[in-house]
Amino acid sequence: MFKRKNSKWPTRYQWRQFFKVLSKKEKITFFIFFILFLSSLTFLFLNFYFRNTEPVAAKGGTFIEGVIGQPRFINPAYANSDVDRDLVQLIFSGLMRYDENMNIVPDLAERYEIEGEGEVYKFYLKENLFWQDNKPITADDVIFTIQTIQNPDFKSPLQANWVGIEAEKINDLTIKFTLRKPYGAFLENSTIGIMPKHIWNNITAENFPFESYHLNPIGSGPYKIKDLKKNNSNQISSLTLIQNPLYFGKKPYISKIKFFFFNNEEDLIKSAQKKEIKALSLMSDGKINNNWENYSFSMPRYFSVFFNQEKSKVLAEKNVRIALNYAVNKKEISEQTIDSPVLPEIYGFSSPSEVYQYDPEKAKTILEEAGFNDNNGTREKTISKNPAFAFKSKLLSGSQGKEVTELQKCLAKFEDIYPNGQISGYFGAQTEEAVIKFQEKYYEDVLKPSGLSKGTGTVGASTREKLNEICFEVPDEAMKLEFALITVNQPQLIKVAEILKEQWKQIGAAVEIQTYVPFQLEQDFIKSRGYEALLFGEVLGAVPDPFPFWHSTQVKDPGLNLALYNNEKADKLLEENRKSSDPAVRAEKLEAFQEILIEDAPGIFLYSPNYIYSVSKEIKGINAQKITNPSKRFVGIENWYIKTKQSWK
Repeated sequence: MFKRKNSKWPTRYQWRQFFKVLSKKEKITFFIFFILFLSSLTFLFLNFYFRNTEPVAAKGGTFIEGVIGQPRFINPAYANSDVDRDLVQLIFSGLMRYDENMNIVPDLAERYEIEGEGEVYKFYLKENLFWQDNKPITADDVIFTIQTIQNPDFKSPLQANWVGIEAEKINDLTIKFTLRKPYGAFLENSTIGIMPKHIWNNITAENFPFESYHLNPIGSGPYKIKDLKKNNSNQISSLTLIQNPLYFGKKPYISKIKFFFFNNEEDLIKSAQKKEIKALSLMSDGKINNNWENYSFSMPRYFSVFFNQEKSKVLAEKNVRIALNYAVNKKEISEQTIDSPVLPEIYGFSSPSEVYQYDPEKAKTILEEAGFNDNNGTREKTISKNPAFAFKSKLLSGSQGKEVTELQKCLAKFEDIYPNGQISGYFGAQTEEAVIKFQEKYYEDVLKPSGLSKGTGTVGASTREKLNEICFEVPDEAMKLEFALITVNQPQLIKVAEILKEQWKQIGAAVEIQTYVPFQLEQDFIKSRGYEALLFGEVLGAVPDPFPFWHSTQVKDPGLNLALYNNEKADKLLEENRKSSDPAVRAEKLEAFQEILIEDAPGIFLYSPNYIYSVSKEIKGINAQKITNPSKRFVGIENWYIKTKQSWK
């Protein structure tokens, strides 16, 4: 019987002899197959790994953005420039906040309640909230912030939004707001960043604008300031933010954010091309290069020319404002043109029934009918002025009073008529003799029409007429169709201003363009309303409320009624719009308001551009589609990331 031997695994010694028994060719073949085996094994492993994992956001990285301007008030109550609002967005938190769809959702608040007819709002704070300096956040901070904004001594640009609202502390975590009238957009008010009372409480209104905390703020947002650097000109050149470890919300992936500050867009773009920054806001839709991505955010903002009728006599004439509207070809400026500042296209309202279509010939006709005729290319209108005084009464010997005084003053201008020139206010013999001489001097106009050959000494109708002509002659005034248009010293707005100037030139309007950096424009012109015409932008909210921009109570700083518009019917509609939380009612009021506003032509509504945000492709996770203002591009920044890692599905 055949007996099979048991198989045995080669010993270590036998394995060491393996390559000795192989020929050179066999060794090469073995190594080839061995490498192929390892490669296949590695491929299968990697294929399995990547098929069952996916790249996800990882913590770390530095985000660097370039902006035009300088930070000045990193403070929710004072921030009134894009730079300041950007930093406030990252450093502070509000009771409520916007999400990536422009909805208003809780932030510091756990929840809220609306009572009555919408005139009472209660907010309940989350527990264990802390400022960046580890002090607890309570209802006292909220009350302090609102009362600071409301106090006119502090001159907050947000004051108008909080008029007639009473803030009351219920307990450390509960705040009650009582509105004088229901206000449908109040939740948007509650997105304002909250200030720490323990930092600002003992600072007076006079010293408030000069405090160092404006540039070294304590907030409760996802980031906090690490350092701030200045250049040789004592301008802030950069500012660095790091994660706030005490932030109550989702911790952001990006560890550090740096801002570099520039004086103009040209330097900003050069820095991007040198790869010194990773994001910037563009005035147009151009790309830096193929490694950058442009995000186009829909935003309820518009650019207009605002006419200051108090500063310019020619712009106070309605026909002139209407003609200037007809003379503007908006399509030459932008494809995203508008005819109304309530932006019906964004909010879904009906468009205005009457608009100013481009028609320069109609503009010329309107001006000619209004008395503006061409004079060497610039139109002007002759205005006849009424004298400040005129003789109206019959004067004769024995009369006295103001008219006699004015008579004597007039006659005293003629040495051959009233050489004595006594001004007494009493019509005596000398005055009578002077009147006779006056009548005879102007015989053709005074005596002859009445069939008289000698003066009577009595100031009758024909004598009064001649006296009024000679004594109180007022020269006609030529009102030229010319004015200054001022705007921000930015390439896009300068280009728009140049287009407007050329278009208005075609109808005989002479325009001088003046440009200023944003801070100077705001301080020297907007606050004082020291302009004739202003090319500028305004931004509405998630809930449209044009009240701050067009209500008559907002014509003075810190109000934003830049056209100094005043119309009682429009005021009433704006007030009624504020009261309602019903979208249908609000639409009705705003549609009626826009009809009145457009008919009055206090300005020219030009275009509503999307907000273009250009970012290096290494930055991922930007998902917002709609924002209420440029700073809201940072909504959802906790989801932005630079670094990635593989994670099992």
